Amino acid sequence: MRIFLSILGIVIVLSVLLDAFETVVLPRRVRRYFRITAWFYRRTWIPWRNIAGRIQSAGRRENFLGYFGPLSLILLLAVWAFGLILGFALLQYGAGKHIQMGNEPITFGRLLYHSGETFFTLGYGDIVPNSGIARALAVLEAGMGFAFLGVVIGYLPTIYSAFSRREIQISLLDARAGSPPTAAELLSRFATNLPDQAVLDQIFRDWERWAAEVLESHLSYPALSFFRSQHVNQSWLGALVTILDASALVLVGIDGVRRQQAKITFAMARHAVVDLAQVINARYDPHLPERLPAEELSRLRQSLAEQGVRVAETPEAEQKLAQLRAFYEPYALSMARSLFIDLPPWIHREKKRDNWQAGPWDRAIQAKSLESLAAQRQKVNDHF
Repeated sequence: MRIFLSILGIVIVLSVLLDAFETVVLPRRVRRYFRITAWFYRRTWIPWRNIAGRIQSAGRRENFLGYFGPLSLILLLAVWAFGLILGFALLQYGAGKHIQMGNEPITFGRLLYHSGETFFTLGYGDIVPNSGIARALAVLEAGMGFAFLGVVIGYLPTIYSAFSRREIQISLLDARAGSPPTAAELLSRFATNLPDQAVLDQIFRDWERWAAEVLESHLSYPALSFFRSQHVNQSWLGALVTILDASALVLVGIDGVRRQQAKITFAMARHAVVDLAQVINARYDPHLPERLPAEELSRLRQSLAEQGVRVAETPEAEQKLAQLRAFYEPYALSMARSLFIDLPPWIHREKKRDNWQAGPWDRAIQAKSLESLAAQRQKVNDHF
């Protein structure tokens, strides 16, 4: 039995160390069937998402979902720490000899406590290892506790730095494509009256690099996929889909707009969507809703035409648009369902204010201005 427990302890310790290495240090996706981190997120995200689905208010639901990403990091570190403590306790129980103050009998529960105080380097001295193997294990576990603390110190700032870089670009999209962003709003603001469409090309170029950064950071740190944006009507997936929608329309053909940069941006953004769908283990569903039905496409073209943006309307253009959408929409819709994210439409049904135009005091300020204006009018009337 002691030999079996020792082997079990070795397996647990090595499994935790390998999983921590693959999650924190290894900058690439791991395809192994079972991983502690993947198992942890599957067992925690699904019930969290189900609870969020019962919250009626969109703001409160988004706030609740926003807690999961940061909280999951802390819980994952706790799972790793407990796994190491349990593994070393099994090793101590199977291979070591110990003496406890008062010569009380050594049980597995007390060795688990001893492993915990050794891992966190408390060193009360109430349980003392009394063999070479037990002392070696204690030293190894204490050193691993320091290494674990270093992982925590280095891992969390890296995660938040990548999150900050991601969100800066999403915030910049507010004034460029609306809130939530749409392809129609982006093109209507930047695809007309621009010499050689230099500004639109620069926007596509910036988002090509952003998509590459999101792909790299989310492959290296998959937990970033669960981090929500600062506003309810913003998300990293929604921003990515908006750029794909806009570049797809440019590739279909818009009068006077070049396609070269849009083609490159579409390729990079589509690459990100496909790879990240595999990272979060999204499942394909052929019954997902249609994002751009025929009547919506007609309204989109009419709205853009009113702004001077004329999208090609030939049968070949419609077929090409359908092919381009098939490249990314099934992946994006599956990810949106898995992550509980609302994808932005191609075009808003009614005019919406950008986030920068909205504020909590706007109604009060406007009411005060109207009162002031009414008072001035009253004075004028009285004067005349």
